Amino acid sequence: MKENELVFAALGGLGEIGMNMALYGFGPAKKRQWLMVDCGVAFAGEDLPGVDLIMPDTAFIEAEKSRLLGILITHAHEDHFGALADLWPRLGAPVYMTPFAANLLEARRLSEPGAPKIPVRVIAQASRLTLGPFDIETIPVAHSIPESMALAIRTPAGLVVHTGDWKIDETPVSGLPTDENRLREIGDEGVLALICDSTNVTREGISPSETEVRESLRQIILAAKGRVAVTTFASNVARIRAVAEAAAEAGREVIMVGRAMDRVADVAGELGMLEGLPQFRSPERFKSLARDKCVLLLTGSQGENRAALARVAEGEHPEVTLSQGDTVIFSSRAIPGNEKAIGRIVNNLAKMGVELVTDRDGLVHVSGHPRKDELRRMYEWTRPQIAIPAHGEALHLSLHRDFATKMGVKQVIRAFNGDLVTLAPGAAVISGQTSHGRLFKDGSLIVPEVDPALKERRKLAFAGMVSVAIALDDKGHIAGDIGVEIVGLPAVDDEGEPILEHVRDIIDEIYSSLPKAKRRDAEALRVAIERGIRAGISEIWGKKPIAKVMVIEV
Repeated sequence: MKENELVFAALGGLGEIGMNMALYGFGPAKKRQWLMVDCGVAFAGEDLPGVDLIMPDTAFIEAEKSRLLGILITHAHEDHFGALADLWPRLGAPVYMTPFAANLLEARRLSEPGAPKIPVRVIAQASRLTLGPFDIETIPVAHSIPESMALAIRTPAGLVVHTGDWKIDETPVSGLPTDENRLREIGDEGVLALICDSTNVTREGISPSETEVRESLRQIILAAKGRVAVTTFASNVARIRAVAEAAAEAGREVIMVGRAMDRVADVAGELGMLEGLPQFRSPERFKSLARDKCVLLLTGSQGENRAALARVAEGEHPEVTLSQGDTVIFSSRAIPGNEKAIGRIVNNLAKMGVELVTDRDGLVHVSGHPRKDELRRMYEWTRPQIAIPAHGEALHLSLHRDFATKMGVKQVIRAFNGDLVTLAPGAAVISGQTSHGRLFKDGSLIVPEVDPALKERRKLAFAGMVSVAIALDDKGHIAGDIGVEIVGLPAVDDEGEPILEHVRDIIDEIYSSLPKAKRRDAEALRVAIERGIRAGISEIWGKKPIAKVMVIEV
């Protein structure tokens, strides 16, 4: 038993919100068998120009993939399963998920040319399966997407509860509530460790129910005079249903705007989650509907610049427009980092005279994560010996550590990505490190975070580039004209002189000042001109551009 250790490590999701990927290992260090829980992405910000998605670096588990028994997806949010298409070919392990997640994954594959066909094994939201030493039970929990699950992972060394994303909602609009009775029974069985969501540990009380949001949306839609547009996370089927029910009561038709919204509605409809609702309409129906007969459901609640809401706010959508007297409901909360992008959309809508309703104005959104009183109940149900806060930035993890300690948990480990935590046998301890980091989706390629192209691109975004092409004859004389191009630099200096002419002057001055021997040395000439351009332009502009000089001997 001393050799058969039970360990936990995260490659993403500890010390950040998003990009979730957890590993559980059992056995001797060199023969350990592994279970992966979730395979998510984070979304790149303005500090990573050209990058679309951020994913965990899977080098550690790739080296162990012959003993990776399976990948279990707790739910179909992008930060929990969005990296599968890109990372699964590196891992090749069986993938387990619920019907909603599986159908959503397949629908997305069909819309993305070149996406791999991943062999998914569909499991129920409440089910049980065995993978090597791991006896895994899936437990229904309430969240902001259908068929979310917590996991009870039984091993010969003890039982671990991995909550995934969850909240307590006894009256969800769609799906099952968190299964309190089963979690209590598991607590009675004896829980070695609880790995638990920390997202809302800063907030007191209990999250409101989706049923309360449904009533609030109903009142707003019934009272509206013009068009109503609602933007929310496309994956929130309960919210889609709530809007559709209110629209039907108000005698309005629902128009879906945005591919992600269409995809989720199609999948949810096929699985019977939208049963009893009138048919959703496509944007082509918009122009034929009176303003008081229309409710729009749009993607883009996080300010995505090519999503439906941004295009409508810019007046660039080919079929849908809004105007003074219409109402836009932001049935969502800004993910940290998206505030500026959302602000641009809000201001554009305000210029149109549109009435804006956000969660500051009324109960139009609730989080899918537990507040403190919900966390308290989870600890009371499961009574773990060990707690590891998860799904949060450093502050969330620290506050959750203090909370778990006050709840009487004997051992609380604040771990971050890459920490290897030995859970058993003996006292829980951070016993080592796994390799970890980030991979970036750059166009159609997956590149490591140390890729020099990313560093250069940031420099380009800040200070532009000067390109120079020079031809030298065998005597070191310049043959023909020097080619110069500037990209991303101001056209003129503060006195109106063209920057391009400054560059040419710098090149002439450097060439003239070099000894004849160095003029004939193509590499020495290249280095001297690159340095001279960076220094010379810095004196004029205050910034050093990237300089690329090509010297060709003819």
